[in-house]
Amino acid sequence: MKSMNEVIHNILPMTFLTIFSAPKPFVDLHIRLIQRNAIASWCRLGADVEVILAGEEPGLAETAHEFGVRHLAQVGRNRLGTPLVSSIFGLVQANSTTPLLAYVNADILLLTSFVTMARWMMERKGKFLLVGQRWDLDVGEPLEFSPGWAGRLEDQLQKEGSLHAPAGSDYFIFPRGCFEKIPDFSIGRAGWDNWMIFEARRQGWQTVDATKSITIIHQQHDYAHLPGGQPHHHLPETDENIRLAGGREVTRFSLLDADHQLVNGRLRNRSWNFETLRRAIETYPLLKWNNYSLTAKFTSFFHRLKYKFHAQKVNP
Repeated sequence: MKSMNEVIHNILPMTFLTIFSAPKPFVDLHIRLIQRNAIASWCRLGADVEVILAGEEPGLAETAHEFGVRHLAQVGRNRLGTPLVSSIFGLVQANSTTPLLAYVNADILLLTSFVTMARWMMERKGKFLLVGQRWDLDVGEPLEFSPGWAGRLEDQLQKEGSLHAPAGSDYFIFPRGCFEKIPDFSIGRAGWDNWMIFEARRQGWQTVDATKSITIIHQQHDYAHLPGGQPHHHLPETDENIRLAGGREVTRFSLLDADHQLVNGRLRNRSWNFETLRRAIETYPLLKWNNYSLTAKFTSFFHRLKYKFHAQKVNP
């Protein structure tokens, strides 16, 4: 009897997944190190994965050539020179043919579970968005990709890593035909990743939290590469991203708003707890009726309720 992977391989074309990213300049030594680590890990995911790097940042063309991956240079930018998400996604969709695409931040290490679960979701047909939490790990040297590297990395992750909160997303896996129209968000600034989850929910696509099935590793870094060394959510371009997304209530969307989970090779409805129930109530007017003001009122009410609850716990 054939395994699930054998069946899926027979259904899907050989190269079925395009992983794409818009790396930062390869100037800062630590950023250069972790981006090269990340790209090297993507290149080891097998022949059924294509890698595309987009942009004209210093060192990018040379890195793409060195790793033997495709490079698409002509990315649109905002008035400050920051690449636009809409241009990156549009360029890759126009220059790739795989049925599945995955945007991944350029500091993220990927393991085989990324491809296995992408195949599994693809076999189900239909439109979906696959997202998940990351693991944070301090990486200060080039990874050694000798046999057994992934197992050694996972052992290190268990000892030294930490699971990031379900806010902010570092990858998006989706079928071709999704996200063909994206506002002109600035890449690397807050808000656009939240819009991706909102848009998937608004469109009625299965929005799947794959945290328990896909392990991705974020190599920790500072913000020296950003203007003034500030975190991205403090920059004016983040305010513009929020405006383009449709307001702050849209950019509150996170993994708590995923309506499905991928656990042990099974697709399940989301788990209910106080946080997911709260978010379901808060977002209902926006998703059901496109009613922004009522969503804002629901959100304000629940936040006051949460603060009151915590205050009572501290001062019973």
